[in-house]
Amino acid sequence: MTLELPYTTGVSRDGRPVTGQVDFSQVPRFAGPGTFAGLPSLAEVGEAQAGVIGIPFDSGVTFRPGARFGPEGIRGASHLIRPYNVELDSFPFAAHQVADVGNLAVTPFGVDRAVEAMLTGLAAARERAGKLVLLGGDHTIAYPSIKTLARHHGPISVLHFDAHIDTFGTYFGAAMHHGTPFRRASEEGLLDPEGCMHVGIRGPLYGPQDLSEDRALGFQTVHSSEFSTTGLEGILEQMLRRLDGRPVYVSVDIDVLDPAFAPGTGTPEPGGLTSRELLYLIRGLAPLNIVGADVVEVAPAYDHADVTSLAAAHVAYEFLSLWGR
Repeated sequence: MTLELPYTTGVSRDGRPVTGQVDFSQVPRFAGPGTFAGLPSLAEVGEAQAGVIGIPFDSGVTFRPGARFGPEGIRGASHLIRPYNVELDSFPFAAHQVADVGNLAVTPFGVDRAVEAMLTGLAAARERAGKLVLLGGDHTIAYPSIKTLARHHGPISVLHFDAHIDTFGTYFGAAMHHGTPFRRASEEGLLDPEGCMHVGIRGPLYGPQDLSEDRALGFQTVHSSEFSTTGLEGILEQMLRRLDGRPVYVSVDIDVLDPAFAPGTGTPEPGGLTSRELLYLIRGLAPLNIVGADVVEVAPAYDHADVTSLAAAHVAYEFLSLWGR
């Protein structure tokens, strides 16, 4: 019986003590804490330079619900993550203090009230935990995250991995939902119109005006079909050229992956990226100034063998690894 968790310890790049993952040579991974990758909670370490925070909210969905259980599913799938990222040559949990901030407990009974609570909670979390990776939850959560960051950085460049553009308009009288966070952020002047980009877009739209309105909001689009023609290196080059020198928020809707790699999501679209392609592109963002990130729309009820949650957990790990380089 282990009463006190045996966390690994070390010293950060700037000489401060760091508490890392639970020592999984002493505690079986399936018996460890329920935090992301077995990391300490923010309550245990007091403050951190990077954190993971869950927002279990899906009242903004327009099709299948269930993303409110995404943070739980992603954390559960993260327990096999180890401390060294080979591809990025990074020890993300040793370079600086990383912590699991926990979940924001926001109401499921009103999107506007929930967004206000997210704004308050995210502002407080960033004061104590530095850069954050948000675990959704539906894509509505991107709007309060961007708004919080824009207060510190000015207009934000958004790199948006998704099957859908999410710059749609009001739906059933609701101005805010998971298909409209980037339209609302753009309308409020929170986005840099010269530095926003969608990657992985595919599937039917309501009409060509959806894309023309999207371009007017400042988004450049890489369609999923271009992965067969332009190739990974060409797409990565486009991304870096568009985003270099700007504060970048990376938003990953897990449905950017083909349903073969991410069946556990609310609005699946055939013809998407592979997990390997997505992870490769995220690792290629190392030269950029990434100020925040999210991974959203994981709905574990539709998953099989946790493959969607596993993919999302590794996306979050890649962001932490980029910050730990």
